[in-house]
Amino acid sequence: MARLRDYWPRLTGALRALLFWTLVYGYCGLCASVHLLKLLWSIGRGPGQTFQRLVRENPPACLNDPSLGTHCYVRIKDSGLRFHYVAAGERGKPLMLLLHGFPEFWYSWRHQLREFKSEYRVVALDLRGYGETDAPSHQESYKLDCIVVDIKDILDSLGYSKCVLIGHDWGGMIAWLIAICYPELVTKLVVINFPHPNVFTEYILWHPSQLIRSGYYFFFQMPWFPEFMFTINDFKALKYLFTSQRTGIGKKGCRLTPEDLEAYVYVFSQPGALTGPINHFRNIFSCLPLKYHKVTTPTLLLWGERDAFMDVEMAEVTRIYVKSHFRLTILSEASHWLQQDQPDIVNKLIWTFLKEEMRKNE
Repeated sequence: MARLRDYWPRLTGALRALLFWTLVYGYCGLCASVHLLKLLWSIGRGPGQTFQRLVRENPPACLNDPSLGTHCYVRIKDSGLRFHYVAAGERGKPLMLLLHGFPEFWYSWRHQLREFKSEYRVVALDLRGYGETDAPSHQESYKLDCIVVDIKDILDSLGYSKCVLIGHDWGGMIAWLIAICYPELVTKLVVINFPHPNVFTEYILWHPSQLIRSGYYFFFQMPWFPEFMFTINDFKALKYLFTSQRTGIGKKGCRLTPEDLEAYVYVFSQPGALTGPINHFRNIFSCLPLKYHKVTTPTLLLWGERDAFMDVEMAEVTRIYVKSHFRLTILSEASHWLQQDQPDIVNKLIWTFLKEEMRKNE
């Protein structure tokens, strides 16, 4: 009996791991089957249209709009990767670093680049594997600890020791991790439509509604097939994410212009442009939950209530992990793409949060 008690914690741990990975790969197979049926249905309705894909050689003019800032590149010493970013505002001003989500790139921050350049050096980054940033070929190169070190090294390469850090969606996940692992680098944290990583892990496993909303996390564990599904019907799935009634931008706010949408399609239609971004997700289940989870940085969490991918209940639960000033604002009728959907309101809320913290520090 004593020997059984000694082995019991190890046995229960092994059983929990078995159940966890059974859930992950079982749901992965289910999601893959659903997408395979969608593919077969599309082929049945029109095989020529299914495999049609326009060649996009030249970027839309909006990607070179000088009002958004200057296109720059920085090479990190440790990894040797070259990162692309767009910077607005004078050098020497406090740094505001913007981290985009999926499937996005620096352009998702166009409204914030224009807004905050008056008082900040605003840098909108293309994350590892996205856009014009280098994309390592190995899946292991996209583990969360690698991405976190990227951000730390980029700050150093830009000549800054700290920043206001703002992240949306997957960029929000990274922003949380930076604040947890390197709190000295972040003066203020703003996260848009992504909960604390531990809250996300718990909800995705124990709440069926969030499990369904997060089906793409599981589907992305498949090799090559997710990339292929994004390309059919000339990137119809990508366009759907930003324009549909269920998931798109503009229910009660701004709408993507045709040129904006073409900018997204142009970037992700380049050869191999989807593999790096999806590789970020192919490592997530081996990285969560976190061993260390407390956030000691003043934090603003903004949330679009009509988010099709994230349960709004996770926003309130996040509060327990922030041990500093925490403000949560939930915007009704707003989508997952909050900083593009309602940029004026988002920018005002960020200004209020930053000015409030400045007054506290004076």
